Amino acid sequence: MAEDASPYSIKIPVFEGPLDLLLHLLKQNKIDIYDIPISLITRQYLEYIELMKELNLEIASEFLVMAATLIYIKSRMLLPPDEVIETEEAEDPRAGLVQRLLEYQAVKEASVHLRAREEHWANAFARPQEEAEEPCFEPELCLFDVNLFDLLGALKKVLSRMPAETVMITREALTVKDKIALILERMEQEATLRFEALFENERTKLQIIVTFLALLEILKLGLLKASQVDEFGSIWILRREQGAGTSLALQGGAI
Repeated sequence: MAEDASPYSIKIPVFEGPLDLLLHLLKQNKIDIYDIPISLITRQYLEYIELMKELNLEIASEFLVMAATLIYIKSRMLLPPDEVIETEEAEDPRAGLVQRLLEYQAVKEASVHLRAREEHWANAFARPQEEAEEPCFEPELCLFDVNLFDLLGALKKVLSRMPAETVMITREALTVKDKIALILERMEQEATLRFEALFENERTKLQIIVTFLALLEILKLGLLKASQVDEFGSIWILRREQGAGTSLALQGGAI
């Protein structure tokens, strides 16, 4: 059963890259960056890549290069130690990756600090009303309050609770565009909604994927936003402030 006549492809301007995904996995598993269990992290990293492929998301080549790097490191660690080289002098195959992660993490923390200062000073002086801009006039710059990997992790949990696939005979399939309209209509009635609640009526894996793609498109357009109260906590879908007399359904009609 096909949801669309052709596969739905969505290109999302995600600024998170492979190092962000690795840092996400380390935090999620509460792993010391200096002692990475390469087998576990490689397996989880590849699971995310496969999920992104299944969703037909555009995957940057850097993600595939990192996957190859992780597999190479894993293979080196499985090899028996070289007896010629003293144990103390043998280089840890993970050392280069750890160094890259530490440097990238430092840059990210500095950018977060600078962004916080920028937002602080931007709010220090009120601009004239006629010059005020929408807080998200470029959706790609504020795509998610949570990142894409948080959303993919939540999707994995929803998929893991799915029963074995059953054949749907009479129910008519909905397209991604249909799902966008349904989500926006629902959010007209509810100001906030748990991520899992979006999928409570879905009965197949394909329907869950279509609903997730619809949500990504909505977030990309800035019609709704996704937030977490705590890191790796529950994800909530929230309405953005709309212009007077403008409904989410009307805005979504332009899709």
